[in-house]
Amino acid sequence: MIRFAAAGLAVFALAGSARALDVASVAPIIVAEVNADYPRLDALYKDIHAHPELGFQETRTAAKLAAEMRALGFTVTERVGKTGVVAIYHNGPGPLVLVRTELDALPMKEQTGLRYASEAKAQWNGRETFVAHSCGHDSHMAIWTGTAKALLALKSRWSGTLMFIGQPSEESVGGAKAMLADGLYTRFGGKPDYAFALHVGPGPAGEISYKAGPISSTSDSLEITFLGRGSHGSMPAQSIDPVVMAARFVEDVQSVISREKDPAAFGVVTVGAIEAGSAGNIIPDRAELKGTIRTYDETVRQRIHDGVRRTALGVAAISGAPAPEVQIEAGGMAVINDPALTARTATVLKAAFGERVHEETRAGSASEDFSEFVNAGVPGTFLSLGALDPALIAADKAKGEPVPTNHSPFFAPLPEPTIKAGVEAMTLTVMNVMPRRTS
Repeated sequence: MIRFAAAGLAVFALAGSARALDVASVAPIIVAEVNADYPRLDALYKDIHAHPELGFQETRTAAKLAAEMRALGFTVTERVGKTGVVAIYHNGPGPLVLVRTELDALPMKEQTGLRYASEAKAQWNGRETFVAHSCGHDSHMAIWTGTAKALLALKSRWSGTLMFIGQPSEESVGGAKAMLADGLYTRFGGKPDYAFALHVGPGPAGEISYKAGPISSTSDSLEITFLGRGSHGSMPAQSIDPVVMAARFVEDVQSVISREKDPAAFGVVTVGAIEAGSAGNIIPDRAELKGTIRTYDETVRQRIHDGVRRTALGVAAISGAPAPEVQIEAGGMAVINDPALTARTATVLKAAFGERVHEETRAGSASEDFSEFVNAGVPGTFLSLGALDPALIAADKAKGEPVPTNHSPFFAPLPEPTIKAGVEAMTLTVMNVMPRRTS
């Protein structure tokens, strides 16, 4: 028997965490809690959606989440990893469990037409840009706070410590590293025993998927500067044209993917930005490319890195140009879901959601720096949550049009079923690893 103080002395028996969670008795309580809390969550979601902030600029967002968590009774520390938030709640002996949300938005203009659509702008890379939550982090923040409140409503049924973190700058895959470098695992009670997160996507709202093992790719940033010789547009023979080099590289680098790796192995090189010149009748003296390299396997990753460098050097040599400047920097590593923890989580979610839960057969191609938290030696599970209106998905498919996905200016999650399912799923997931209390 362990004695706890809460509005006087109460006595509880602390059961082992291996005992299966009684989903049938707990799930209805969570559903009732999130239904009662939903007006607050809806208002929070729409406020954050309308006021997005870029990575490491999330001061308003961080302050808002910090205030929400303090109001619930968490001990909150702000400015961890520059703009991150750490909220701790001690509820007796047991594991330390990390639950993450992201704070940042994207440098793009929203085109959803929603009445709460973002019109925000910010400075990014030295220029003004529109800002939008087109990745779904606003949904994650609402789910995060809703989960915290639901867990506290059920605190008589579990024992342990919650570490809820609001991570900055996920889109740059730099925020997790910043929080860890700022002492996340040394200042707040040590390394967590478990770590959980989820991400919304273009599936039907409220459907949940999981996968053991690798679920996302690495994401390395690529920057190349081709150096040429400028000239008048009417005198190309006097130039060494870096625009031609850039164009040739974009095409030739795809042969690295199609000819230098196993066709069954995943690998993608994407050039997302090319900047060169200032006028149509001037051949510039330099062209800059920015892109990403994504893989699952380390051997494939190094092979593609080598091929990218050789291709860039070869393109410059063909043009008689100086060697280009090639920078490849490691970004987010692949997220690896702990197989045992993921199987344990899936059992509970299937009991609560039935056929709305399914197993993914292959990893996704996007990247995610949640990997930094689990690669430090923490078993983790990262879930996927559908967020779109099923009727709109069906309509798009009937018209032969692509369903808007994350990072599309038209990506518009359906708030209520998405947030409610996310809160229920994450609350069950956390309670499933906590020792049980019985009065």
